[in-house]
Amino acid sequence: MPPRSGDPEAAIGRTRPPGRPPVLDLGGLTDMDGTGPHVLLRVHGDLRRQGGSLHLAAVRDLPARLPRTTEVWDALDTHPSAQAAITALLRPAAPSPHPRRLS
Repeated sequence: MPPRSGDPEAAIGRTRPPGRPPVLDLGGLTDMDGTGPHVLLRVHGDLRRQGGSLHLAAVRDLPARLPRTTEVWDALDTHPSAQAAITALLRPAAPSPHPRRLS
């Protein structure tokens, strides 16, 4: 995502590979204001409605502080690095412990 984008949600949409969940490497991000968690939740919600998910990688302590204190962090898929996020996305999904009954 380009730094200081006027519309981060649109920037994520433009750079997202079709049919693949985006991985946002935030390792270079040094701060996050109050709009950051809201943007992340909106993008995450949009992707969930489309059957996808948003993955954040390498979020440093200071930018992560606000999402953690507002409990936004718990709703997001976070990884220690971009490579860890990609590895997690390539793993086959584990079977559900609660199989659904077909009626």
